[in-house]
Amino acid sequence: MKWKWETLRIWMRRVMPRRSGDGMDAELLKQMARGIMTTRPDEIGCDECFEQMDRFVEMKLAGADPAEAMPLVQDHLARCTSCREEFEALLAAVEAMD
Repeated sequence: MKWKWETLRIWMRRVMPRRSGDGMDAELLKQMARGIMTTRPDEIGCDECFEQMDRFVEMKLAGADPAEAMPLVQDHLARCTSCREEFEALLAAVEAMD
């Protein structure tokens, strides 16, 4: 299995601040392992997702299906809490402007 190092870096960034003196939380370790095992070879990272996010939001607001047109962005948003929060904030900001 090929590891997607960007995915591992993202997971570790989330897990490491939550470490306690006894080690990592068992549930977080399970989530990390699940994330690594389900990594796709064509997966995009946060930078690429962020670059495409405005188009994704525009498609959603236009009533199109951005998940169908941009499946890699959709997949990343489903996996990455940080990017999903950015997406939701951008969507809310643009909706508020209309």
